[in-house]
Amino acid sequence: MKHPAPQKKIKHRTLGVFALVFALLLAVLALLNHGLVKQEKLKAAYTAESTVANIEAQLNRYLAESELLKNVVESGYAINDKDFAALSELMSDKDGVIKAVELAPNGIVQYIYPLAENKGVIGLNMLQHPERKVEANLAKDSGQYTIAGPFELLQGGTGALLFDPIYTTDENGNQKYWGFALLVLDWKSFLDEVQITKLADASYEYRIWKDGYDGEPVTIAEGSHPVSADTLSVACSVPNDTWHFEIRPYSGWISTTQLAFDVLLLLGLLALAAAWYWQAAQRHSRDALHEAQLEKAAQEAQAASEAKSRFLFNMSHDIRTPMNAIIGYAELLEKHIDEKDRVHNYVDKIRSSSSFLLALINYVLEMACIESGKATLKTEPSDVRELLDSLDAVFEPLTEEKKLTYTCTADIRHPYVVSDRTKVREIFLNIISNAVKYTPEGGHVRFTLTELPGDTPDTLRYKAVIADDGIGMSEEYLPHLFEEFSREHTSTESKVVGTGLGLPIVKSLVELMHGTIDVESASGKGTTFTVVLPFLIATEKQVKGKPGAQPVQNADHLAGKRILLAEDNDLNAEIVMTVLQESGMLVERAADGAACVELVKTHPAGYYSAVLMDIQMPVMNGYDAAKALRALPDGRGALPILAMTANAFEEDKQRAFESGMDAHIAKPISVNLLLDTLHRFLSG
Repeated sequence: MKHPAPQKKIKHRTLGVFALVFALLLAVLALLNHGLVKQEKLKAAYTAESTVANIEAQLNRYLAESELLKNVVESGYAINDKDFAALSELMSDKDGVIKAVELAPNGIVQYIYPLAENKGVIGLNMLQHPERKVEANLAKDSGQYTIAGPFELLQGGTGALLFDPIYTTDENGNQKYWGFALLVLDWKSFLDEVQITKLADASYEYRIWKDGYDGEPVTIAEGSHPVSADTLSVACSVPNDTWHFEIRPYSGWISTTQLAFDVLLLLGLLALAAAWYWQAAQRHSRDALHEAQLEKAAQEAQAASEAKSRFLFNMSHDIRTPMNAIIGYAELLEKHIDEKDRVHNYVDKIRSSSSFLLALINYVLEMACIESGKATLKTEPSDVRELLDSLDAVFEPLTEEKKLTYTCTADIRHPYVVSDRTKVREIFLNIISNAVKYTPEGGHVRFTLTELPGDTPDTLRYKAVIADDGIGMSEEYLPHLFEEFSREHTSTESKVVGTGLGLPIVKSLVELMHGTIDVESASGKGTTFTVVLPFLIATEKQVKGKPGAQPVQNADHLAGKRILLAEDNDLNAEIVMTVLQESGMLVERAADGAACVELVKTHPAGYYSAVLMDIQMPVMNGYDAAKALRALPDGRGALPILAMTANAFEEDKQRAFESGMDAHIAKPISVNLLLDTLHRFLSG
């Protein structure tokens, strides 16, 4: 039999529960209020930094106006009063913020616009004036623009000065201080322009100040409400100075309403304290989870951005290298146009470098996964001898220009392997390019490729050794070789331009292919890279099916066929028409999709054998034109339509087929592929 507890004991337990619940509620409320204060302070800090950034952006906008005057002086042009007035007139702004424009050779004001109300400033030495000399000398010594003020101007009113230092170059190429281009800003108009009063509209009390030249703080701007003691202070950097931003909401970091609610919640809802605590904990958990998700998303976005930047830097480097070969051999081709053997040699090398360049461009287009920092291998049968020839074509002009001895030797039994040709080329392109860059004139660069047995049947390993006798690297630097943006010597020290991204990308590609890369180097003695990559040996069937490996068959069958070319670009049209006409075909051209449809409509069925359709054209694009042709009667709707376009993404191909086209040929056009495709559709 249970006995009821004594009333005194119940009272004690009730008091204990009350005290416990009270403590829990107090802790939760303190935690919530801390979060609110933190959030409000973060928002206030962001507001302060954004306001200063807005001020700096406006200053930069006005400085951009003075660049014209500054550039004229730096160019060595002897400016006169008339020229100065004309240039200053161009710099005037409709908002009246720029009160005057000054030019001060050696820091002494000699020119000012408008002159009438500012004559008293002529002859003022900015480098010695008590209220201006600190900022003027800072601008002179640092070479950066500096803002002085606000203070009472000599010509009246309150304003600020923007000192923009000017440096000229003497006959020895040395930079010499010339003076200042100055903008006199009407401070009230400037503050109205940057809309600083919106801080008060947002219920903030604020004050912006900086240290004066005498150590006393100088107020830059402040609201109508005096700032309280419990303000948030944010230091914001501007050129040659630091501005301090004190900010606080009118009602404090926690409003009176919030405090009253806390008291009511604490005293009036003790019976529901557990539920309220649970909700607060849940809310806190959700906030923390949301912050973590935001942080994770930011990290992923940053990683994707860095990966994209690395990739684009690398592609820029790699694209320029074959372009150098193409341009160089094109110039040689023009000089030796009458020498048949040289012409054939140069054309082959231009074609090889062009193929290399096209492969890189296609690689850029297909790398959608770069946003996530991931890359996959696009494997296909490839001939390693073509890789060696393309590398020779790319680097031969560079090594000849630098008077280097470049040798390439290969000891391989199986030249055909299944690989991602673009990425393999990219690996060797980066390493050899670095060897050429960092090897002084008269040096040697050697590329040796050796075949090794694979780990499993039908596989092999290519061992590539790239050695040079260039400047080399120190033993201390080698552990950092594959770090992003890492360089032992800056461009200024080594006189070699580079991003520090090539070798990290090389290492990631080698690892993606399950290969290895090793480096040996010594300062002043050169560097040797050893790369080992495993590959699957291509079968005979794969080699025979390799695109472009077989010549065009039965090209004579196409003679006499009438082709309608829809192409708006004159150069592209001329190339395709010449290729087709040389194969005996009759070619007519339409400059847009609408003209193409009209030509087919006005001729009987069978007049045209096929249509080559560009996609991006004026009036009517290729997709709409194909749909219109498919709707024609009398057999004309069954006319073969071949997309011939630079829209080379997989979704572009799918859209072409959905619009009624029969095939898709990507630009730049492969003559063999074009003729093979026409033969396939017109041979029946």
